[in-house]
Order: sequence, then structure tokens, then C-alpha cells
Amino acid sequence: MFNLILFGPPGSGKGTQSEKLIAKYHLKHLSTGDLLRSEIAAKTALGLEAKQFMDKGSLVPDHVVIGMINDALDKNTDVAGFLFDGFPRTAVQAEELDKLLNEKNTCIDIMLALEVSEDELIKRLIKRGETSGRSDDTNEQIIIARIAEYHKKTASVADHYQKEKKVMMIKGEGSVEEIFNALCEKIDFIRKQNNC
Repeated sequence: MFNLILFGPPGSGKGTQSEKLIAKYHLKHLSTGDLLRSEIAAKTALGLEAKQFMDKGSLVPDHVVIGMINDALDKNTDVAGFLFDGFPRTAVQAEELDKLLNEKNTCIDIMLALEVSEDELIKRLIKRGETSGRSDDTNEQIIIARIAEYHKKTASVADHYQKEKKVMMIKGEGSVEEIFNALCEKIDFIRKQNNC
């Protein structure tokens, strides 16, 4: 099983690249946002617990999110691996994820981080806002705050996996194909090393 975390600030192209990587490597996409929505829609115990926090405007606690990821891993034992998107967001979550994967005799093989300049991110998000209808993509001040929040929170996750020499930075500027090829090159290298 091959597991990777795809990291990048808002507007870095994670969504586009995730789709291409999932198709090429037959990975199961694990997006915590999607998991939360489907658990809430299915009215599962975890979904109802998460909804209580979300209705108050609070963050869903780590144990609830980890519980949902555990369920998703158990339901998809036949996949080639997982692409984690939007999780882990903190060092504590990274440690919890590592523990959970270890219990299932697997681990995170690589964390790929898309690097894009702040000017380029702002340009992309404002352009996306013109067509997506997402109000948080139309206000430059909100965009700058989101990028700052990403860097503040996720730096600790990169540090966590850096200790295990599992972080690879990828230039997230250029054509979609160029970025995709750079990601694939790193993945193929790691898979070869790990005999995946």
C-alpha cells in the first residue's frame, strides 16, 4: 500500500493534481471535508458528533476526524493506497495518523508539498473566485489571511515528516502537466525505493 499526503496552500493546484494522481496510481482520495459531509449525511454516530461542533462554529476534534479516517481505511482495504488531502493539519494530527496507520501495518510514504509564490496564489484565487462563486476567493485580504493561516498551522506537519525524511517540495508553478510530471517523478522514485 502506498500512502501520500499532498500539501499546498489555497490556490496551489492541489485539487487538480489530486485528481490526476488518483487516476494514475489508483489511490483512494481521503479528503476530511468530504468525509465529514458524507458522515453527517449518513447520520453516523461520528457524523452527528461532528455536526454538533460544526453547528457551534467550532473545529471538529481530532478524535472524531481520526475515527472517520479509521472507518474509511477499513472500508477500502483493497485499494493501492491513499492520498490524504487536508489532513493532517497539525503535528498532533500527524502523530495520530501515524499511530492509526501503524496499527494497520502501513505508513505515510511521502509528503509532497506544492510551493507557489504568494503573488501567484492571490492571482489564481481571485481568478477562481470570478467563476467559482466562492466569496472567500474574491477578497484579497481574506486570501492573504488564509495563506498565512496555512503556513502557520502546517509548518509543524512538514517538520514532523521532515524528521523522517519524507517531505519533498515541488515547484507548483508552470503548466498543469509540468507540475504533474514533477509529482509523478518523486512518487515513482519513492515507490521504487519502497518496492511498492
